[in-house]
Amino acid sequence: MKKISILIPCYNERENVGPMSEAIVKMMTENLPQYDYELVFIDNDSKDGTRDILRAVCAANPKIKAIFNAKNFGQFNSPYYGVLQVTGDCVIQMCCDFQDPVELIPQYVKEWENGYKIVIGIKTSSKENPIMRFFRTCYYKVIKKMSDVEQIEHFTGSGLYDRAFIEVLRELDDPIPFMRGIVAELGFERKEIPYEQPKRRAGKTHNNFYSLYDAAMLSITSYTKIGLRVATFAGVGVGIISFILGVVYLVLKLTNWDKYPAGTAPILIGMLFLGAIQLFFTGFMGEYILNINKRVMHRPLVIEAERINFEKDKNGNPINPDGTAAEPKDDTKNETSEPAVK
Repeated sequence: MKKISILIPCYNERENVGPMSEAIVKMMTENLPQYDYELVFIDNDSKDGTRDILRAVCAANPKIKAIFNAKNFGQFNSPYYGVLQVTGDCVIQMCCDFQDPVELIPQYVKEWENGYKIVIGIKTSSKENPIMRFFRTCYYKVIKKMSDVEQIEHFTGSGLYDRAFIEVLRELDDPIPFMRGIVAELGFERKEIPYEQPKRRAGKTHNNFYSLYDAAMLSITSYTKIGLRVATFAGVGVGIISFILGVVYLVLKLTNWDKYPAGTAPILIGMLFLGAIQLFFTGFMGEYILNINKRVMHRPLVIEAERINFEKDKNGNPINPDGTAAEPKDDTKNETSEPAVK
């Protein structure tokens, strides 16, 4: 019997985790009884009591599992890490706020059985704020034009990923993964399922200007060269304009020596303009450097505080998704010993 894993990342979703678990269990038992399943919640350090509810849900159903992060590791690392922890033949990732309809699950599975190793949901319309919808559309259009890699418009990460693709993700070992770009760049042939995105069932969205900006910068610095190229072109363009203006000022001064006082205003305006250009592109270059810095440091995707209902071996050590026992921590190791040579 094939096993389907459903991954639900959550953060401060105490009003949604219970109904979401009920909806998915009902969907799997009634519509897909021929499959075994596991429902995995990965909680990104919620502060509103979400974890207490998850403990109760897990206690009532051993097929429901939970991973509690030691702190908030961001909107990209946590789901990516969760995908690597599931044990099914495929994983279906969905939001906890019901904006990814549970009714998509049978459609995902159907196309998976038809041979697609990646089946994703594409928002063709949305009941969100129309202004936000407009800006999102503009962003997708711009990034698609700038990127050397194909980018998928209105794709939030919701979809089904086959075990073969999960192993590709595992081999990447990327400390700052951008799932939407990875699916477009490295994914197998995929099937896109259109859907209308409903409003959140309850609670408030956790997206704000900073989180949206962070997502935009991660996609730009990971999949485009536009920042570096624009800086070069802008420098050349401003240099040409400055040269032309300098020649014009010189000619006007020579032909109207007594009637044309150049003054300091043009010089001041030019300095302020060039200063603004330099500051803007210094910040833009900083985004690329920050991206490189995070990859060089290569910190862990997530540090776990607790996991519930995951299998353990006879020694109480957790079992890896591939079925092997995780290597136990050796507390007796001499910290002053010479490091192993690889």
